[in-house]
Amino acid sequence: MKNGKHNLPEKPVLYIFSGLPGVGKSTLAKELSKKAEAVYLRIDTIEQGLRDICGIKVEGEGYRLAYRIAEDNIKTGQSVVADCVNPWKLTREEWKETAVSHNAAYINIEIVCMEKEEHKRRAENRVPEVKNLQLPSWDKIQHLKYEQWEDSVITVDTGGKTIKESLDELILKINKLTGETK
Repeated sequence: MKNGKHNLPEKPVLYIFSGLPGVGKSTLAKELSKKAEAVYLRIDTIEQGLRDICGIKVEGEGYRLAYRIAEDNIKTGQSVVADCVNPWKLTREEWKETAVSHNAAYINIEIVCMEKEEHKRRAENRVPEVKNLQLPSWDKIQHLKYEQWEDSVITVDTGGKTIKESLDELILKINKLTGETK
């Protein structure tokens, strides 16, 4: 451990998560935010808050608001973990621009579960952590438009692994990417 941050990068970093619902993305994003002592931003929470408080049909507003919140935290020297499906090149580019325009590093992270039956079981048995959030059905998850990454991305397959094993793999890959040693 170095400076209490478990050898994760010291300058502000925007950890940009992506992945289909039910793959373990939020679980890993929350755990990484603890290890990296980073601000945790969850798009589901922001979007549901906009629905509940403002009564609007949310489309891109949640992401746009999250970019602004991330910017505020990066400006104070805080790293940020952005927990979102992040399915399109457009949103990925906007996250990247959020980091670059404020002199922060960014790391693209994609969480997958290649074991289809395990992914289905997780998706069907999830309990919403965000008040009033309607979780997508397995059918909707399978038909969600999700573009392949074109940029460099760390990928972690959570299928058949514990949370600890998946987190350890993620941190190892982050350290390898940033040149940090354990």
